[in-house]
Amino acid sequence: MKYLGRILLKGLVTILPTGITLYLVYWLGVTTESLLREPIRFFLPESRYIPGMGLVAGFLLLFLIGVLVNAYMVRRVLGFGESLMLRIPVVKTVYAALRDVTRLVNTEGRKSDLERVVMVNVGPGRLLGFVTQERANLPGVRIDHDLVAVYLPMSYQIGGYTVYLPRERLEATDLTVETAMRIVLTGGLQGR
Repeated sequence: MKYLGRILLKGLVTILPTGITLYLVYWLGVTTESLLREPIRFFLPESRYIPGMGLVAGFLLLFLIGVLVNAYMVRRVLGFGESLMLRIPVVKTVYAALRDVTRLVNTEGRKSDLERVVMVNVGPGRLLGFVTQERANLPGVRIDHDLVAVYLPMSYQIGGYTVYLPRERLEATDLTVETAMRIVLTGGLQGR
């Protein structure tokens, strides 16, 4: 019976990441289609509507927004909207956290600081960290020497710490951000 349970668990662990990923992609597509179906049907007769037009419209809408964000006036309007969001007590906490996470995505095509993975010596051990600022800038705090901001995530993405360390305390690695994240997220179990 134990053997059968292990085999079933092994199958579940193998298929779960793929299944959840496919489901999320499917959910995103279905949600986009259902949200944009009605506005499209408003302009098109029922007979001319083809399933999938909502998804295509969603991609076009994202592309259009991406192009518009480069315009000065749109950036000003978005900045004004953001300042309003940051004044609402509960909303500002959620919005600021989501905004900060999405800003980790490199949309400018240039090398970002998060692409650097380092090791930090802590007593006899070493921690895996991600550089978030090459030159730490803490508003209102006087910094006497060259500090680097390093995010030290906890395993299974429970949380983490941002520490400000002298550059000489960091040891460079050849790890990619993806590989390092996989190591951290699995508690070092990746590749087994």
